[in-house]
Amino acid sequence: MGDFASYTPKGGKKQDETLEGEVQTIVNAFRGKPESEMLKAIYTKAVEGKKNGTLTNEQIDAFYAQLSPLLDGVRRRKLKKIVEELKRI
Repeated sequence: MGDFASYTPKGGKKQDETLEGEVQTIVNAFRGKPESEMLKAIYTKAVEGKKNGTLTNEQIDAFYAQLSPLLDGVRRRKLKKIVEELKRI
């Protein structure tokens, strides 16, 4: 998984469409793997981005908005908790 801030709109797509593709790529990469592995990868990259200034709270919110509809209620709440924690960094 690349860092959150590295994606740029390609082929004239709107930013939301590009982000949606990135989210789907992440979901596909972790399909069949433990949920904890996916959350750890997301968290690690996000902390790195926050510390080096390449990840904003707005980008975190956009990521959550794109990924959350793909998750069930329990997983969505877990991701929301992680998002809230990341935004405090």
